[in-house]
Amino acid sequence: MKLVVVSAGLSVPSSTRLLADRLAAAVERQAPAPVDVHVVELRDLAVEIAQNFTSGFPGRTLAAALDAVTEADGLIVVTPVFTASYSGLFKSFFDVLDKDALAGKPVLIAATGGTARHSLVLEHALRPLFAYLRAVVVPTGVYAASEDWGAPGLQERIERAAGELAGLMTGLSGARPGPSGANESETSEEERAARAEAAADFTVVPFEQQLAALRPAG
Repeated sequence: MKLVVVSAGLSVPSSTRLLADRLAAAVERQAPAPVDVHVVELRDLAVEIAQNFTSGFPGRTLAAALDAVTEADGLIVVTPVFTASYSGLFKSFFDVLDKDALAGKPVLIAATGGTARHSLVLEHALRPLFAYLRAVVVPTGVYAASEDWGAPGLQERIERAAGELAGLMTGLSGARPGPSGANESETSEEERAARAEAAADFTVVPFEQQLAALRPAG
C-alpha cells in the first residue's frame, strides 16, 4: 500500500513534520500489509507551486509530488495554523492538484498550532476542504498544540486516527480489480444468486397505501 504524507511545515526542524512522521509510523504499525511511505515537503515546492499558477504547468519536482498524491492508497495531510486556518502554501498545493485526484481517497487530516484554541481548524477548515475534493476523511483528526507534545492524549489520538486510515486503506486496496480485470473481493455465484432472488421478491408499497393501513378501521 502507498501512503503519501503532505507536510506544510516551514521551519527546520518542524513540529508539523514531527506530527506527520508520528502519524505515518502509527499507520505502518497498524496496517496488516507493508506500507510504502512517501513524504511531500511543501516547503521545497513553494516556488514551483507559485510558477504553476502563472504558467499553468507544474515543474518536474511538483509534477512528481502531484503524481504521488494521485496514485496513493491513502493520504496524511498536516498543516500549521496560520490566521486560524490552514497555511496558504498548503491550500495552494491542493489548488494545483487535479480536482478529481482525491475522489474516494482516504485522508487523515492533522494540524499544529501554538495554542489549543485553534483546534477547531480541523473541523472548520480542513474537513470541508477535503469533503469538497470528495476525499474520504477519517473520523478522527489530530491537532497538536505546543502543550500537547509529551502529553498522553496526543499519542492516543494519533493511534486512533492511524487505525482508521489503515482500515480504510486496507479495504480499498482489497477491493481493487486484479490483473485479469476481475474484482478479487467479488461475492460467490451463490451469494449473487441469493441477492438476485431477494431483489425479485422485493415489492415497493406506495406511501399512501402504507398510511391507509395504519389508519383505524371504520
